[in-house]
Amino acid sequence: MHVRMGVLAALCLMLLGACAMPGGVDGDLTNGWAAMEPAGGFEPTPGTCHSANFDAVGARSTYEEIDCGLRHRTETVYVGTYASPAADADEPPAEGSAGAKAAYRTCDEKTTTYLGGSWRTARIWIGVTHPTTAAWGGGSRWFRCEVLELSSVEDDGALVQRVGTLQNALADGSSDLLLSCYAVAMDSSGAIAGMPGVACSAKHNAEFVGIWYAKDLAYPKDDKAWRAFHDGCRSLVAAYAAIPDDKDLQYRTGVISLPGNDDVWQLGDYGVRCYLWLDGADLTATLKGKGAKSLPVQYK
Repeated sequence: MHVRMGVLAALCLMLLGACAMPGGVDGDLTNGWAAMEPAGGFEPTPGTCHSANFDAVGARSTYEEIDCGLRHRTETVYVGTYASPAADADEPPAEGSAGAKAAYRTCDEKTTTYLGGSWRTARIWIGVTHPTTAAWGGGSRWFRCEVLELSSVEDDGALVQRVGTLQNALADGSSDLLLSCYAVAMDSSGAIAGMPGVACSAKHNAEFVGIWYAKDLAYPKDDKAWRAFHDGCRSLVAAYAAIPDDKDLQYRTGVISLPGNDDVWQLGDYGVRCYLWLDGADLTATLKGKGAKSLPVQYK
């Protein structure tokens, strides 16, 4: 029995010796490592294009960047960060909230800078994409400004899959994206049935004159509200055609006033597209700067 116990003890000592650490190793696997940085969440990249349709919620699983030289639907012009108090909430900002308005306002400004001109003067639409609720819960606070081309901004135009970046697309004032002249058609009730864009050298009866901002006004839903919008646009018509902005202006030309939809109005987008309109006319040249003789007073 004593011999056997002695053999076992010797064996144990041999095993312990075989497991001894070599020189330079202390057996502590962590005390020499630098602390790891916190895990970072996904963040999109500005100046990139995407084949997917616009979505107000940007899931990582559906995010894919492609070369803007390839056919694409949207382009990211800017990536920003929500500030407090919106950033302190448990969920992304709701539509119409102060945080959503601030992000839209930033995207409005950044898109104009990116395009090299006011995006409202062109066949352009903008939108804001925010993280999913799950990503927000994980710390994501980014928002991205998306821009896309439309076939028309007057006739509920469809998205255009384009080739080429929109960066500086409006910078020289020659882009075919810019709003110009129109052949307005009326239905039997006297309402606008269609407003296709045409070259100003072609027959037309309406011309885009500029953007009027209807600040402090509610979204128009009755004739009285629309009159305020038309009055604002008439002043732009007068400046565009170089005619007096007086009580006779309404007898010289009609006007079309087109604000954005109610959803962007709730985000603070008070820009109204304004158009000079001569029902029944067949103009073949622009009236810009032509003066009072080009638009005589027509009393009824």
